[in-house]
Amino acid sequence: GLYTTLVLTQNPEHILAQTNKQTEILCELKERTSVYWYRWSQERQHFEFLVFSNTLGKATYGTNVSQDKFSVREARSHSSYSLHISHLQPSDSGTYYCSISQSSQLLLGTGTQLTVVDALPLPPKTTQPPQPKKPVVWITKSKAASREG
Repeated sequence: GLYTTLVLTQNPEHILAQTNKQTEILCELKERTSVYWYRWSQERQHFEFLVFSNTLGKATYGTNVSQDKFSVREARSHSSYSLHISHLQPSDSGTYYCSISQSSQLLLGTGTQLTVVDALPLPPKTTQPPQPKKPVVWITKSKAASREG
């Protein structure tokens, strides 16, 4: 299009977290502004409003949203905000979006997909041999360097 849409960058794109742990989703804004956080529920196929944080940092929570679980924090740069989610449960899984209202339209962030599992999967076993331990001190650096070549 001719006009550029302001995109709210969210980090990270995917989070795999463990039950009862906590996590944080970062939303980068170009300016200090009020921010909304939503979760897209795949089951119910709708956006659930979680929390609204105004420029003063006052939070307004959605219906049945636990204030113990969700909190919005302003990053040091003052132009990014993070959604802090604690006491994670599998039911918290979903895609989280930050959103701002600009000239009467709601702009959505890029989205962060959160998956909460009871146990994190072990990293896949690769065919690579285990990394050797750091060379012992008496191997001089110059020899080690020439060997690697």
